[in-house]
Amino acid sequence: MSENKKNLTELSELGEFLLINKLTAPNITRNASTLKSIGDDCAVINYASDQKTVITNDLLVEGIHFNLQYSPLKYVGYKAVVVNLSDVYAMNAKPEQILVSVAVSNRFSVEALEELYKGIYEACEEYKVDLIGGDTTSSKLGMFLSITAIGKAPIEKIVYRNTANNKDLICVTGDLGASYMGLQVLEREKKIAIETQTQPNWDEKDYLLQRQLRPEARKDIIELFAEKNIIPTSMIDISDGLSSEIMHICNLSKTGAVIYEERLPIHQQTKDAANEMNLIPTTAAMNGGEDYELLFTIPLSEHDKIKDLDQISVIGHIAQQKEGINIIAIDGTPVPITAQGWNALLNEE
Repeated sequence: MSENKKNLTELSELGEFLLINKLTAPNITRNASTLKSIGDDCAVINYASDQKTVITNDLLVEGIHFNLQYSPLKYVGYKAVVVNLSDVYAMNAKPEQILVSVAVSNRFSVEALEELYKGIYEACEEYKVDLIGGDTTSSKLGMFLSITAIGKAPIEKIVYRNTANNKDLICVTGDLGASYMGLQVLEREKKIAIETQTQPNWDEKDYLLQRQLRPEARKDIIELFAEKNIIPTSMIDISDGLSSEIMHICNLSKTGAVIYEERLPIHQQTKDAANEMNLIPTTAAMNGGEDYELLFTIPLSEHDKIKDLDQISVIGHIAQQKEGINIIAIDGTPVPITAQGWNALLNEE
């Protein structure tokens, strides 16, 4: 993070309570279920008796999940909200509230945190969710950002990972691998800029950078499901890579799967960047992670409902467990799928 220190306000000048007041001043309430938002010991939310509550939480750590050398704080705030909302949509539910907790070191100014919260509030506005509370504290190791998302859905519409059935169609929204290739571009250009003192080259990489730095959750697909009367038999969001996510569904559902390489939706910028870096586009699509698309299964009888939808691709089918989890290469060779997606707990030098 580079910041001109002139005219910036140190956190110690305000203290915790004035800082909280400053950061939460722009907050507004959008949902009737939010009875009490920020300002008390607890928020109060009220759902109708026919609605069930879903709750999820993600922790984002500077240097692990985001790099402030190329990730603007506003984008970090936006993305932090989106990755949590994506989990709610993966349950076929509607997010309505979030809680935000931030720990920061003294190298961050008040203005820097205001920039972070601009991104958080932009995401709240885009997805119509309410910020209802959280916490702020100090850190000696940079920034930690924890967000909890709360949503609702009728019990009969909630979708789990462990309920895929043999012969179900395997579907995916959008395209795959773009976020991973965006990260590769950012890391490459950062290294080149440091070594040569030249400006990064972002030519024809705009889509990849957007998918990595400021992704979107698939609210539109959940709305489409409601419109088309589609309830997937299983669903998960693609945060750790398609290979890991299909294995989650199959292992929990006690099934196998067949995915066809030729059916994987891959954006042209993803293909071009992968080829430029001597990477295989299919590898980026299967193992890259952070796409925040939805991977879901539906009965074969539901195919007509999704066959003409541009944002949904049928990439394979669920099989019996004994058949394993395989991808059929373009030449027709079956290759066992292994989980090679993102793992935050791996030690990396």
